Amino acid sequence: MSDETRPATFRNDRGGDHSHIKGWGIDADPANDPTYPMKRRTDEEIEGYSWDRPEQQPVDIEVLHSIERPNVTAVFGTSVPPSGLSGMIRREAFKYSESSYGHWLPLVLADRIGEVEGIIDDLKKGHIPNFFAEKGLKSEWKYNRKNFVLKSAVVAAALAGAYLYLNRDKED
Repeated sequence: MSDETRPATFRNDRGGDHSHIKGWGIDADPANDPTYPMKRRTDEEIEGYSWDRPEQQPVDIEVLHSIERPNVTAVFGTSVPPSGLSGMIRREAFKYSESSYGHWLPLVLADRIGEVEGIIDDLKKGHIPNFFAEKGLKSEWKYNRKNFVLKSAVVAAALAGAYLYLNRDKED
């Protein structure tokens, strides 16, 4: 299977009887469509836009969008454009189809790296993050105490192991 998926390949031309699937075709009856009295039905809707596109938000920063889309969405976030190592990983991820692991796994990795980059940025600015509040640990303690204690023990054991490993006698 290739990551070279194109929108034209998304159409289901195979036909077949899908009546065994619960809910299949529920929207096929126009009388059962809540928008039916207000919407004029045409076959042109199937081929593309059936409305005039609103004025496009100006693109004055880098915007990553799916290769399945010919253009950017009408509205997009501008507060945090891709930057640093996480941005590089995101740029690579958006070269692949949304139907592939090559798209989603790097985005998950970029989120984790972005979190570390944010902590480093906070420390550079002299702000010490309040991890307890930002990670929702108060709620975790209140509503999920058993797992909170388990996670805390695992983290403590990992940190103790790392400390002992780094401070071991080099002569042994």
